[in-house]
Amino acid sequence: MLVREKLLTSHRDEMIDITKRVAETVARSGITDGAVIVYCPHTTAGIAINENADPDVKRDVLMRLDEVYPWEHPKYRHAEGNTAAHLKAITTGTSQTLVVAGGSLLLGRWQGIYFCEFDGPRERTFYVKLIGE
Repeated sequence: MLVREKLLTSHRDEMIDITKRVAETVARSGITDGAVIVYCPHTTAGIAINENADPDVKRDVLMRLDEVYPWEHPKYRHAEGNTAAHLKAITTGTSQTLVVAGGSLLLGRWQGIYFCEFDGPRERTFYVKLIGE
């Protein structure tokens, strides 16, 4: 089963919690045991799993990524001017694979799934691929 999800981002850099959307897709699928792949088909966005209890974690991650990959750099040559977004997306990665057990996502107590926008605001897409029985 493959589900295409859309979302609107509102900032150049942000981490949007998509855990509930992915969990609802798993629940609707009827799959009890297997895996789910969450995939981002964009070169300036990514998918991450991290803490979802303290909002300062998202702030700290985005702040540090900005420090490592500043938006402007004298040696960037990419014509679109969004080299930093590409570098952040490479660092984050385009997908995450999670376990489905007993019909639910198997996540740690503090874990959440994030769509990471690095070149917004935009309309974005991500895919949820379910594999199992």
